[in-house]
Amino acid sequence: MAATLESKLYEAAEEGDVTVLPELIRQDREIIQRKPEFTKQVDSKGSSPLHSASAKGEGRNPLHLAAMKGKVEVLKELVRVRPQAARVAVASGETVLHLCVKYAQFESLRLLVDLMNDHEIVNAKDDYGMSILHLAVAYKQIEIIKFLLSGTGVEVNGLNTNSLTALDVLAQSRRGLKDFAIAESLRDAGALKATEISHSRPRIVRSRTETTMPRFAQDVPTNQPAKREDWLTRKRDSLMVVASLMATMSFQAGLTPPGGLWQDGSIQAPQSNNIKDGSHEAGTSITAYRSQSYYSQYLAANTISFIASMSIILLLITGLPFKRRFFMWILTVIMWIAISAMAFTYRISLLVFTPKAEELNVTHILDYALVAWLLVMALLLLAHTIRLTVNIFRKVESVVGTKRKPQPSLSYTNSSNV
Repeated sequence: MAATLESKLYEAAEEGDVTVLPELIRQDREIIQRKPEFTKQVDSKGSSPLHSASAKGEGRNPLHLAAMKGKVEVLKELVRVRPQAARVAVASGETVLHLCVKYAQFESLRLLVDLMNDHEIVNAKDDYGMSILHLAVAYKQIEIIKFLLSGTGVEVNGLNTNSLTALDVLAQSRRGLKDFAIAESLRDAGALKATEISHSRPRIVRSRTETTMPRFAQDVPTNQPAKREDWLTRKRDSLMVVASLMATMSFQAGLTPPGGLWQDGSIQAPQSNNIKDGSHEAGTSITAYRSQSYYSQYLAANTISFIASMSIILLLITGLPFKRRFFMWILTVIMWIAISAMAFTYRISLLVFTPKAEELNVTHILDYALVAWLLVMALLLLAHTIRLTVNIFRKVESVVGTKRKPQPSLSYTNSSNV
């Protein structure tokens, strides 16, 4: 009977059957109340029912299953009846919140965090020292990350067993399109890398119910150089992510030129369309045979984009002093060159795909769009250059003014004139 009741309880939690669940829980509690000696009996191996329940399913109870399946109504009922079940760890020391992150169940996570309102379980770590924030960053669960950073009491700069923070986990993970948004969210919450923690105090996202003092009085740094360094660090990380994506796109575009590659070789082709030679080799670019001009422009623009992106990555990892605005301005200019070259690559690719009858109209449209793009880029470059020049002149004027500042003179009064 007990085995049947247990299986029904698991099935109800997994399927989200809220009507059956309270009755099964009532029956389960009634058995324990009437026969409490059942909980103390052991089998031939010396295991009690509690040991068996913990061992079965890697320690997962019905509440864990409901959280993994996203059964929010079942979770509410289970937490109400058995709140201690939410604190039971499963295999590898994972909590129910870890399971919510692993199975991308945002609503389950949000419900449990709000119901439990416990700083310790929010920051609980598994056997590898991974908190739910570490795990959410590793799985690129940006919605969960933003929720955790919005005021749940999560430790932003907690370390795992490898002494890595959440920001370190992001840096070592596989590059993706969400990396930029995740890095911005972490940095805005005061996240640091492990190497930066020794120079700063720990940062914790304050709980929503915490009212000890205003957030701005706790978290906003008081010294201006620290704020500037934080801004430069965020911008450097953003440039690294974008440069990596640009380099990947340029590399892929170089291997797969528009128009494709010849799949066969030495087949006689008609002497037209500016084809210099009727024969061709397998694995070579079709566009290179049909339009040498387009192919040369495409290759040049794509190569510029690739080299510029790789240059940014190389400069960022060499350890040069890129904590100054001037060096960051140089990196930004290189990034603009890479993006502009990628825009030219896009233009040429479309012209290669366009039929000859529509090539003139498409060319006009693309040229207008390209001119508008270059105009915007030029204005941005001019604005940044002017701002940088003004800052340089202010610093020079401040240094020169300090050197030329007259020393206070001592006036001596003639005692005879007194």
